[in-house]
Amino acid sequence: MKKVINTPKAPAPIGPYNQAIVVGDTVYVSGTIAMDLQSKQLIKTNNIKEETRIVMDYIGEILKAAGCTFDNVVKTNIFLLDMNNFVHVNEVYASYFKSDFPSRATIQAARLPKDANVEISVVAKIF
Repeated sequence: MKKVINTPKAPAPIGPYNQAIVVGDTVYVSGTIAMDLQSKQLIKTNNIKEETRIVMDYIGEILKAAGCTFDNVVKTNIFLLDMNNFVHVNEVYASYFKSDFPSRATIQAARLPKDANVEISVVAKIF
């Protein structure tokens, strides 16, 4: 049985998907980008660290709605428009975890939804 997770504290899906799905003790958080909650437009700051912080904050809200925190995250996928931003994204990303970082894949994508600079998805376990 699966449970749908959606919170108004993170961007609404822009397609036929949900912010997250819980199956058993596993939370699958969809790819999240830096979108304004009101206008539903992409937040372009020309500052990849700020955009990454926005994305991670939204993921935190989705995890909270599922009864988790970043401590529950076991796997992440990071998609970057430009791999030259890796070090900056990594710096912000690391600040959201206290210890025992999750496994991760980071790739450069030719294009992301709404022409975002960064998109992140996570998988978490409910302990």
